[in-house]
Amino acid sequence: MNSYLIKAATIVNEGQKIVADVLIKDGFIEKIGQNLSAPEAQEINAEGQYLLPGMIDDQVHFREPGLTDKGDIFTESMAAVVGGITSFMEMPNTVPNTLTQKLLADKYAIAAETSLANYSFYMGASNDNLEEVLKTDPKNVCGIKVFMGSSTGNMLVDNEKTLENIFSKAPILVATHCEDEQTIRENLAKFKSEYGDDLTIDMHPLIRSAEACYKSSSLAVELAKQYQTRLHILHISTAKEIALFDNTIPLKDKKITAEACVHHLWFNDKDYATKGNFIKWNPAVKTENDQKGILKGVLEDNIDVIATDHAPHTLAEKQQSYSKAPSGGPLVQHALPALLEMHLQGKISLEKIVEKTAHNLAICFDIEKRGFIREGYWADLVLVNLNDPFKVTKLNVFYKCGWSPFEGDTFQASITHTFVSGNLAYQNGKFTTDQIGKRLTFAR
Repeated sequence: MNSYLIKAATIVNEGQKIVADVLIKDGFIEKIGQNLSAPEAQEINAEGQYLLPGMIDDQVHFREPGLTDKGDIFTESMAAVVGGITSFMEMPNTVPNTLTQKLLADKYAIAAETSLANYSFYMGASNDNLEEVLKTDPKNVCGIKVFMGSSTGNMLVDNEKTLENIFSKAPILVATHCEDEQTIRENLAKFKSEYGDDLTIDMHPLIRSAEACYKSSSLAVELAKQYQTRLHILHISTAKEIALFDNTIPLKDKKITAEACVHHLWFNDKDYATKGNFIKWNPAVKTENDQKGILKGVLEDNIDVIATDHAPHTLAEKQQSYSKAPSGGPLVQHALPALLEMHLQGKISLEKIVEKTAHNLAICFDIEKRGFIREGYWADLVLVNLNDPFKVTKLNVFYKCGWSPFEGDTFQASITHTFVSGNLAYQNGKFTTDQIGKRLTFAR
C-alpha cells in the first residue's frame, strides 16, 4: 500500500483546528506533526485546505441484492467516496430482506468484493425472526434495524410482544424507524375520502404527520428505558421529538441516541412546490419550524449524529403520481457539501460537522480506530476546498439512478481527496477502484 504525506493541512478534529502534516502508512495515520519528512511517501500539498475525518454514514440503502436497477454497493459506495463518506452502515430492506444470518453474510461477501468505502450491514428484525436476530455478533455487525412504521419494503414490526422481546434481549444497538402506522393509515383514509386519488405531494407531511413520528418515537424511548436497551432513533423529522433526547450527559454514557438527516436539515415543506416527489421521504420533510428545531437539536446535542438515509429510486419511479412514487432519494455524494454550505452560511461550525458526522458515530457505535484524526487510527480522511464551487447536474452525479434532489444547486465547497483505510480512493475526479474498503469492527 502506498504511503502519503499530507502537507500543511488545516486539520479539523476533536473541537480544534490546527495546521499540521499527516503521514499515512500501511493504511493508518502514522504521524501528525510539523515539518514532517517521508521521502518514500507521495506528497500532497494541502495548504489552504481543510482535512476532516471521513464521514461515517450510519443509514444508507444501497439496494443490493434485489433492487440493483436503483443502485448497488459498487456504484453507491463510489458516490459516497466522491462525497467524502468513507464508511457506511447499510439497511436490511433489500430483496430478500436481511432477516437471517445467512442473508446478512451474503451482503458482507458482496461488499468484500465491490465496496470502495468501509462497510457494515444491519441485521433486520421482523415479527417472527427473533431467534436469528439474537445470533447477531456485536463485534462484527453495526446493529439491529427495526421498522416501527412501514416504509420501503415489508419489514414492519408492529407486534407488541415482538417489540418487547427485541428491546429486552437485543445483544447490540437497536436502530429504529419511528412512525406510528395506525396514525398514518387513519390520516391517509381521511385524505382519500376527501380527495380520492388526487392526492398531492404537499399532503405527504400531513399524512405521515408529526404526531405519527412523536407517538412512535416516544414509545421507542419508553421501551428502551424500561428494558435498558441501547436505542438509536433514526431520521428525526420534527421539532417536538427533540425533547425526548437528553443533552445533559456525555454521549459515551447515553443509552438513547438520535440521528438527523441532511434532507431534514436542508429542505422544508415549502420546497415541495419546486422539488415535488424528488424530496418525498419517510419520515416526511416537514415545516420550517421543524427544520429549525432539528438544527437546534443538533447544535445543542439532543441529536447526536448526522446521516443521509441515502435511498435511490429510478427517475421513472419518482416521476409517477404522488401516490405511486416511492419515498427516498440519493444523498451520499452531496451530504457533506451541503453541510459545508450550511457552515459557509453561518449555521454550523466545521468542528460541529466533524463531531456529528465522524467522532460521534465512532462513539455511538463503538467503532474501532475510526472517526478521529489520531495516530494509530485508520486513515479515513477527506480534504476539502471551501472555495471551489460546483453546480449539481445530472452530468456530474455518480448515483446509478442518475439524479439528485440537489440538482440546480451550487455548493461553494468541494471534496478534493478521499482516503479510505489509507487508500487514496478519490482525487480531483479520478478513482482508484482496485482497493476495496474494510469491514467495520466494533469494540463491544
